[in-house]
Amino acid sequence: MKLVIAKWTVIVFGVFIILVGFLMLFSPNKARTILRKAGSTNLINYTEITLRLIPAVALIIYSEASRIPEAFKLFGWIMLTTSLILYVIPRKTHHRFSMKSADLLKPCYFRLIAPFAFLFGGLIIYNTC
Repeated sequence: MKLVIAKWTVIVFGVFIILVGFLMLFSPNKARTILRKAGSTNLINYTEITLRLIPAVALIIYSEASRIPEAFKLFGWIMLTTSLILYVIPRKTHHRFSMKSADLLKPCYFRLIAPFAFLFGGLIIYNTC
């Protein structure tokens, strides 16, 4: 049962990455606005971090059943570790970083990286099934 839940969590994560790609492609200003909100309030900050933990743990749990277990496990542990680090970094530091990133990533750059989100999300789903 745990493996089935992890599998579907990873698939939903892959779909989410693809949907983010569509957002970046068709509404890059909205994607930029969302990026600017990362860490802006305690609720947004800790909700974002906690939600990152769910697919991270699912990737680790499902890794051995995936087509590329080493990659799933590594990616899951990277997501898990960075999420835990974000819990201890001051929220305002996280928000400053997201603001600087949003300033750096102009809308045309969001459109340029959107195909990578499609590819990445697709690879996650393909290697899960």
